[in-house]
Amino acid sequence: MASDLEIARAATLRPIAEIAASAGIPADALEPYGRFKAKIGFPFIDSLESRPDGALVLVTGISPTAAGEGKTTTTIGLGDALRASGADTMICLREPSLGPCFGMKGGATGGGRAQVAPMDEINLHFTGDFHAITSANNLLSALLDNHLFWGNAIGLDPRRVTWRRALDMNDRALREIVIGLGGGTNGSPREAGFDITVASEVMAVFCLARDPADLQDRLGRMVVGSRRDHSLVTARDLKANGAMAALLRDALMPNIVQTLEGSPALVHGGPFANIAHGCNSVMATRLGLKLADIVVTEAGFGADLGGEKFLNIKCRSAGLAPSCAVIVATARALKMHGGVAKADLGREDTEAVRRGVANLRRHAANMAKFGLPVLVAMNRFTSDTDAEIGVVRAAMADQGVEVFLCTHWSDGAAGAADLAQAVRRKIADKTAAFRPLYPDAMPLAAKIRTIATEIYGAGSVSIPAAAAKKLQRFTEAGFGHLPICIAKTQYSFSADPALLGAPEGHVLPVRDVRLSAGAGFVVVVTGDIMTMPGLPRVPAADSIGLNQAGEIDGLF
Repeated sequence: MASDLEIARAATLRPIAEIAASAGIPADALEPYGRFKAKIGFPFIDSLESRPDGALVLVTGISPTAAGEGKTTTTIGLGDALRASGADTMICLREPSLGPCFGMKGGATGGGRAQVAPMDEINLHFTGDFHAITSANNLLSALLDNHLFWGNAIGLDPRRVTWRRALDMNDRALREIVIGLGGGTNGSPREAGFDITVASEVMAVFCLARDPADLQDRLGRMVVGSRRDHSLVTARDLKANGAMAALLRDALMPNIVQTLEGSPALVHGGPFANIAHGCNSVMATRLGLKLADIVVTEAGFGADLGGEKFLNIKCRSAGLAPSCAVIVATARALKMHGGVAKADLGREDTEAVRRGVANLRRHAANMAKFGLPVLVAMNRFTSDTDAEIGVVRAAMADQGVEVFLCTHWSDGAAGAADLAQAVRRKIADKTAAFRPLYPDAMPLAAKIRTIATEIYGAGSVSIPAAAAKKLQRFTEAGFGHLPICIAKTQYSFSADPALLGAPEGHVLPVRDVRLSAGAGFVVVVTGDIMTMPGLPRVPAADSIGLNQAGEIDGLF
C-alpha cells in the first residue's frame, strides 16, 4: 500500500493561480510561494466585505485514540465531495506544527486521496507563518528583559513576569529554565520557560484577529506580568506590539493550496486544541465564507476540546454561526474506547463497539447543546464488519443522528458523496439555531464548571485557592466576561488520559489559570497537561531524511 507521501507525489498539481481563479481570486491578489502555494493580499480580502456569507460546516471528532480517526482527512474528503456535487466549496484547515511532525502525531495534511498538497512543504516550514509567530513572541521576551535591564521605568515586578518564550518544537528541557546567568551584563537571574509556539498567546491572537489593525491591538493587550501592587503590565506598555505586528504582517495573509482533486483550501494558523483553542484563523474562515457557498473547517482533537472552543471562543469572537457539525469516528477507535487493545482491533467485537459508542453519543449530544444538527462520518476500514457498523447506526439512531460510511482515503470525493449530500440537506433545512454554551456575564468559575459538567460529564471541579484568587483578580481587572479555554488531555473527557469511553461523575482538577487578554480568553490548566510537549521514546524524526533525489522521505 502506498504511503500518504507517495500518493501525494504521484498527483499532478495545478499552478496555484489556476486553483485561486477557480475560487474567484484574481492573480494580482496572490503573493506566490513557489508554484503551488500562495498568500492572499489584504486589499482583495477587504474588497469582499459586502458579500454575503456562505454556510459554515464544522468537522470535529470523538476523543482521539491510537487507532486514528481521520478528522483532517474527512474535512478534505467532504470538501472535495461537496465540490464534486456542484457546491461552491472552500476548505479551511490548520497549519501543521513541527513538534508533532517530528514527534508522534505526524503531519496535518490529511491522507490517502484526501490530502492537501504539496504535503511535504506544508508540513515543514510552509510559508514561514509559524517562524514569524515564534519570532514575534520572542521579540516581546527580548524587549521585556531589555526593559528590566535598563532601569524598569514601568515598575514591572520581575517576580511576577508571566510571559514565556516559544519554540515550535517538542522540547521538554525548556519547560522551566533560568535566564540571566553569567553576570550583571546578562540581566538578573530569574525563572522563565518555553511553550510550544502553537500554544502561545501570539498564536491565539494571530488566529483570532480580524485584520492587521485588530492584530496590532490584540498584541498590545497581552499581559506580560504585573507590578508590586498587582496592576497589569501589557505589551503595549513595553511599546512592543507595533514591532510584533510588523513581523506578523505577511504571515497574517491567508495561504491557499489545493487538494489532490483540485479543490481550493485555505491553510492558516494552527493552535493545539488540548492546550489552546485549536482552530484555524478567523481571517481564513471569514475569507472562505465570502468566496464560497459552503466552507468546511475542522477543529482540533475531540468535540469536547476543539469543537467546544470553536463554538464558545472562535464563533463568539468572530460572530460565526455554523449550519451543522460532522463528528468523525471509526469502529476501531470505538473498540479502543470499549477496552480493546490496539493489537486486537482487527477482530470483530460488537460488544466493545457497544461500550465504546458511548463516547460518540456524548460528543453528539454535546454538539446538539449548541443548537447544531449533527451527522456522523464513519471512516471505514477493511477490518470493519457489518455487525459493528450496525451497532453504531442503532446507537446513533436513538439520538436521531445519521451515520454515513466514508471511504475518501481510498476513493477521494466519491467516498464521501453520501455525507456531502446529507450536509447539503442540513444546510438547506436551516434548522441550526447556534448558541454558545454559557453567557458572557456568567462568572469565570461558573463557566469552568459549566464546561466540566455539561461537556465532560464531570461531577465537580476542584479549583485551588491560588487559582480562585487569580480568577477574582481577573474579574476585578475587567476580564470576567471572557470565555474559558481549558487545557486538558485530548484522550479522555476527564483529565485522566487512561479514562476512556464516557466517564461520569469525575472531578476536573484545575492546576492553574492564565489570562490571555489579547486573545480574549482565560486559560484553565488541568491535570498533568503540559504547554510544552516532549518527544516520545521513538520520535518520528528517526525515520525522516532525504533520498538520492533530494526529496524528503519518511514524513507521515
